[in-house]
Amino acid sequence: MRDITTAVIFAGGKSSRMGKDKALLPFANYPTLAEFQQAKLSRLFDEVYISAKENKFDFDCRMIQDNYRENSPLVGIISVFETLKAEEVFILSVDAPFVSNETIEKILKQDDSGFDVVVAQSPSGVQPLCGLYKRSILPLAYRQLEKENHRLGDLLHLANTLFVAFDDDAPFTNLNRPEEYQQALKSFENR
Repeated sequence: MRDITTAVIFAGGKSSRMGKDKALLPFANYPTLAEFQQAKLSRLFDEVYISAKENKFDFDCRMIQDNYRENSPLVGIISVFETLKAEEVFILSVDAPFVSNETIEKILKQDDSGFDVVVAQSPSGVQPLCGLYKRSILPLAYRQLEKENHRLGDLLHLANTLFVAFDDDAPFTNLNRPEEYQQALKSFENR
């Protein structure tokens, strides 16, 4: 596996369907989902950051605050590369706790030469917040921001993207609603 040293957890969403900030919900044996994800990624990466609009966390973490007023993962990606010197970063959504180390390693093991992005694709579609992003995506990201097109799917189709096939949707389950969160808590209790 190549030496990717930096990961960023995207935790800037509005959590409107959950009714409260997902990143701050308790999860597994951690006070928050953000801490759970940080601990998991810290086993694979030397540097783990959390990207959000503001520092809303009361634990020790490295923050990347969005540099733009808009609220979208596109803005998060641009802010990450404007803030860090890294040429490539692994990005994972805070609300995808079932993404395993094996899933991440499969993405990172791909021969990515010539690609701007390497992302997971499951039977239900592309998983844009589970992938490796390179600095070379920035010019396209700026263009999409100028057009006010914040859809990551559109950015990925414009970029030179390698889609890594997974045959199961379960690892990419997002906790968007209270019932999904409760179900995830139960399944982690049983591990």
